Amino acid sequence: MAPPARTPWDLERSAGGSSGGAGAAVAAGLAPVAHGSDGGGSIRIPASVCGLFGIKPSRGRVSSGPTLYDISGLSTSGPLARTVADAAALLDVLAGPMPGDSGTAPALPTGETFLDYAHRDPQSLRVAVLTTPPVPGVSVHPDCLAATESAAELLAGLGHRTEALELPADDTLRQVFETVWSVMAAQRPVPPEQEERLMPLTKYLRAEGRKVSGPDFATALYTFRAVGALVASLQEQYDVILTPTLARPPQLVGGLRDDADPAREFEGIAAFTPFAALYNATGQPAVNLPLQWNAAGLPIGVMLGGRYGDESTLISLSSQLERARPWADRKPELW
Repeated sequence: MAPPARTPWDLERSAGGSSGGAGAAVAAGLAPVAHGSDGGGSIRIPASVCGLFGIKPSRGRVSSGPTLYDISGLSTSGPLARTVADAAALLDVLAGPMPGDSGTAPALPTGETFLDYAHRDPQSLRVAVLTTPPVPGVSVHPDCLAATESAAELLAGLGHRTEALELPADDTLRQVFETVWSVMAAQRPVPPEQEERLMPLTKYLRAEGRKVSGPDFATALYTFRAVGALVASLQEQYDVILTPTLARPPQLVGGLRDDADPAREFEGIAAFTPFAALYNATGQPAVNLPLQWNAAGLPIGVMLGGRYGDESTLISLSSQLERARPWADRKPELW
């Protein structure tokens, strides 16, 4: 087993998951960009705790073929990078359909690239600012609230129209997400003699997934589509939604792990990442921006979520924010 990935900003703290190794490598200067996967925030979480820009693309923007198709639609692949332009360039490389894909995101206009949008300012946008987690009982750390409020002020200063938004806390999404996540964990082929090598959380999820009935799985997938329709109607009023990326600053290595009670561990992860899974459920694009560091010198990310298929607006807006408050020259001491 390999040692845990650590954020270069504090080697006592985790680089997040599950693309934490990719995030740590880019943040440490070992690579200019990296590929990440995101089924519940796993590009945006490492981006936040490692001080990077990360894009979770729209469902169907990057093919999951030719094997291991995710029939739930939760997972996708995307870039991690130090700059918006680098991430946009990698997205241009990753994007595109393959034969057999069940669906693809709307293509850019002929001759356009995502990198093009990193060099364009957006028009004045309507920005909803959401700081109350949609997961009941979860509070947001003051550092994460401060980062979001600061980003909202920056957006307003750039000519965008910001408006506070509140959504009712409802545990339905977390519950159906766990249902689908556990089924997907159970679906992955593991030789029976290798099962004992899995982490307790993985074994727990696979066991729970085997208990889910076909109708219950279908109902959970239907709920994702219903949530997607609800958020899509909400975004008729707003171009983007601003939230904290995480509910707390980077956590100590092993701080969320609970081998004795994997169910409690899963609840702890959900409380750490209450805003992330929404965009996996809806299939909409979302990005992490490293606009702020706290008093301890740890990166505190904020997230922008956009309309389905509209990565271009997120990239243009992120690039504008990057120019207004540059972050790429800020590097961990180990550089």
